Parts: sequence; C-alpha cells; structure tokens
Amino acid sequence: MACPDPILNIARGPCPADGKGGIDHRAARGDTKPTVWAALRGICRAALPFLFAAKENYAMKSDIEIAQEATLRPITEIAAGLGLDDADVIPYGRYKAKINHRLAEQGGKQGKLILVTAISPTPAGEGKTTTSVGLADALCALGKKTMLCLREPSLGPVFGIKGGAAGGGYAQVVPMEDINLHFTGDIHAIGTANNLLAAMIDNSIQQGNPLHIDPRRITWKRCMDMNDRQLRFIVDGLGGKANGTPREDGFDITVASEVMAVFCLASSLHDLKERLARIVCAYTYDGQPVTAGQIGAAGAMAALLKDAIDPNLVQTLEHNPAIIHGGPFANIAHGCNSVMATRLSLSLADYVVTEAGFGADLGAEKFLDIKCRAAGIAPSACVLVATVRALKSHGGVAKADLNQPNPDAVRAGLANLGRHIENMKDGFGLPVVVAVNAFPTDTAGEQAIVSDYCAQMGVPCVLSEVFAKGGEGGKALAEAVLGILEDRPIQFTYPLEASLREKIEAVAGKIYRADGVDYSPAAAKTLDELTAMGYGNLPVCIAKTQYSFSDNAALKAAPTGFRMTVREVRLAAGAGFVVVICGSIMTMPGLPKTPAAVNIDVTDDGRITGLF
Repeated sequence: MACPDPILNIARGPCPADGKGGIDHRAARGDTKPTVWAALRGICRAALPFLFAAKENYAMKSDIEIAQEATLRPITEIAAGLGLDDADVIPYGRYKAKINHRLAEQGGKQGKLILVTAISPTPAGEGKTTTSVGLADALCALGKKTMLCLREPSLGPVFGIKGGAAGGGYAQVVPMEDINLHFTGDIHAIGTANNLLAAMIDNSIQQGNPLHIDPRRITWKRCMDMNDRQLRFIVDGLGGKANGTPREDGFDITVASEVMAVFCLASSLHDLKERLARIVCAYTYDGQPVTAGQIGAAGAMAALLKDAIDPNLVQTLEHNPAIIHGGPFANIAHGCNSVMATRLSLSLADYVVTEAGFGADLGAEKFLDIKCRAAGIAPSACVLVATVRALKSHGGVAKADLNQPNPDAVRAGLANLGRHIENMKDGFGLPVVVAVNAFPTDTAGEQAIVSDYCAQMGVPCVLSEVFAKGGEGGKALAEAVLGILEDRPIQFTYPLEASLREKIEAVAGKIYRADGVDYSPAAAKTLDELTAMGYGNLPVCIAKTQYSFSDNAALKAAPTGFRMTVREVRLAAGAGFVVVICGSIMTMPGLPKTPAAVNIDVTDDGRITGLF
C-alpha cells in the first residue's frame, strides 16, 4: 500500500505487491510533521523517483519484522472481548486458541457478512487478504463489532511462491509465523485423515479385495502439504506380494484434497462424519462406486479431525478478533474458510469480513453457488479489490513495465474489472464497492480513470491504504461498505434441478461469457455416468486457470469469442459437488526456480526470518 508523502502528497515507498515490500513507517504511524529532509526528499523524489527507490527500500521493514515487533494481547483477552466462556476456549499457547465449534450450531443473532474478492489475478498483485484484514480493523476502529474470517495458509505455497499468507504491512493477522507454518495442526490432521483412507483402500485389496475394487479405478490419491511435482504420478506397491498390489498412483497437495473440502463445508461433527462416509474413492470391476463408508474408514477419519474442526482464534495487529480455519484450493474446491467458522463469526459479531480465493469468477462464484447455498448464508456486500498495476497487466503491459505510467493500458484493462462488477452486481444481485489497493507507482490520473469508470458502472470506488496505515487507512472503505449493506437473496447462477451440463454451461455463459462448452469423450461419459448414479443434482465446481475468464491463461482482460473445453470430470460426493476440469489444473503444484523457502531461515535463538 502506498504511503503519502507529507510534503508533496504523492505516493511513496516500494511496491508492496499483495502485501510484500516495505512502507513509510513515519507516515503510516500518522507522524507527518514536515522536516527539512522530508522536503528535500519529496522534491528530489518527484524529479528522480527511481534514483531514490533503492535507498527507501533499504530502510523499510518487512512484513515479518512488523509482525515480530508487535505487542500481542493474550488470546484469552481477545476471547473474553467476544463474550466467550472459558469452557469454550481451548488455548494453544498464549496467542492462539480454538473455539468450541458447537457454538456455531446454537443459532441466535446473525451479523452481516461482507465478502472480499478481486479481479482476475496477475503477477502485479491485488492484495485481497491485506484488504480483508485492513477492512476488519477499520470497521472495528469505527466502533463496529467486527470479526475477520480467513483461510489457513498452506505450507506448499508458503515455501513455494507466496512466502506467507497472513496479510501485509500494518494489515496482518498474528502470530504471523505460526499462522503461516504449522499453526494448530489442522492441515496436518486433514492430510492424515486423507492418507488413512488411502491406506485402507489398498489394504482392502491386499486382504482379498472383498469389495471387488478395480485397482485401475482407484480415484483417491495420497496427499502432503508441500509442493512436490515429483509425486504427481508414481507407481507403488512394488517389491512383491507382501508389499501390496502394484498400481499407478499419485499425490495431491493437502489443500486440494476432498477431505479439506468436506472439512470446510461440514456444518457439525455429525455432518462431517456423514460427508466422509459418502466420499467415492474407487470403483468396482463392474463400475459401481466404492465409498469411504464401505471401506470402514469414515469413523476413524472423523476421529482424526475431531479437534481440527474447532475454529482457530487469533488477532490482527490492532488486537481485533480473527478466525482462521480451513483453506481448500479455489480451483479444485470452493476456496473459502470453513462453514463452521463463518457461522460462528456471524453469531459472535455484528459484521464479518471474509474472502474467497482467486478472482470473482472463481472464488466468489464458488463461495456463492456452493458454500452459501450449502450453508444457507448470504453476503450483504461485496468488496472487489483491484490495483492500477493489475489493470495495466490486463491491458497488455509486461510485468517489467508496470511501474511506468500508462493510462491507455489502465483503460484497456478496465474491461476485466467491469465484467467482475457486472457478475457480482447484476448476476448475483450483490451490492458492490471497488477497493483500489494503492501502489506507490500509481499516478493520480490512473487512479482517477478507475474511479470514473466505477462511477459509470454505478458502484462506489475507494482508495484503500491499509497496508501502510492499518485500520486508519481503511476507514473510507469501511464507510463505503457500511453505506451499501443490504440483505438480498443471492441470484444463483443455476438451479440445482438443472442437469450437470446445464449447470456447466450456465457458469461458462453467464460468468465467463463463453460462446459454448465442448466436452472430451471421457468427460461426456463421466457426466452421463454420474447422472445415472444419482449425482446430477449436485452443484458444479469448475476448475480452470485463475488468470483469465477463459480456460486459456493468455487471454487477459475480458475475452470474448471463445469456447470452454471440459477435459475431465471428477465426483466429490462427500464435499457435495462435481469437479469440472477445464484445461490443465495442477492438484500438486511444483516449486518455482527460486522457491520462497530459499529465503526462510531461523536464527540461533529461534527467531524465524524470511516469511512475507
């Protein structure tokens, strides 16, 4: 987030790309008293901005430094502020706790839900999580009883390309290191439950195969919470009869597992166990589905998840309550925190800020068509996060050139923002406000182009400065959100009674603006089989690239004249949806050339460094 220069009133500081980078701490803390150095710096920076960028970068603190310097309050104090009894709070050390999930089942008053989503992701960064944290802090600063409700970070992206996922700058959830690493062990429990079922499937085959499982049609993969492309496709069971039945196998990352999706959509422990039992993990030689319940694994899997289903309570840098619980991939699942966490938050606060993964065509669509429908909840407002840099990227500007002013590229990229606005406002019927996550390289003219465009679209547009100023920098956004809150029923993209093909084509046409859908022979066959098995009434979860409205990542902005190609269809019976894969979707990501892990370390006194 950009910090204003106290002399020239221009944005300054390094590019924070989704919460990464440094900030002007003096300005962020509200100390804007001019100094001689400030005056000289302002004049020189205006004339030679790039000459001074390196110097300012050197002086800036990283996200982890900001988080480690913060003074946290005991989590029992945060819980007491919510009116929670000691019996319902299970501390995990001084600054983390779990809350009894059964409180979410008691009903009572319900707060207003605010959904934060974003335009289609780009390498430029959008800052969705940072905006969510800052908005919650801003609402609290305005005297509104507010809770933040976020997903848990996955270790794979943390050590791969993200380096962390707890917000950025002065809009973070803490303890940042714990949240980004093992936290309270929820994801480990999910991985263990997943792998228990995998082990019991292969053991059933080894012990005479009483269910007549076809080893060639086992759909259940093992998983681990790390990016490792080497494990995508493996052959196991080698070494003779005593070591199992040789077969092709593979690993997913834990957050792409159906167990994670089940975990996040379950409304209670009982519902969790029933959903686990419905998981279809294999097929027999005559094509009949085999479930986790038939394998006999559901009860033990639920036992492993018994403690994990209790939502996790932490705090923001401004000591406001935050629940972080669950986190499935936004492609292969619905990309939102758990239903129990959301319901619990709505019962404890007047306002709840939550986010959905990736852009509004993926995360928000699944949040609304899958999660909200299953949970019986509905947002009262939608915050659509955009950046000038990302709009320039959609306008055809290369990443290396995004720092250069380019009003024409901003105008070209606005088509992406406009389509997301139309989808949320006209498609789903939600009140929308656009939050422009300001960067130091933005010009006033570029920001004005975005603001004017939003005015033409009939939605408010607010400059967000939460990265640099925390809640104070988000008050304008918070006031705009409060001004549009309205309880409306969701206009779902499709009715559940529609056929699977009709649902797919509804999302493709209404949300993506595709001219039509083509199906591979295998996908068409699977759709027919699932319908015949009685799964035709499930919602669809379309997995495609997050970088485009289409299934082609290269088509930026708001492409038209394309068709979607359905390559594969998978059943997620436990989660309660059908996964529709368009294009090449990785359920086990790989590491980049220089993984974030290279810069993560721990000092001799146990202080973690390098997370961001």
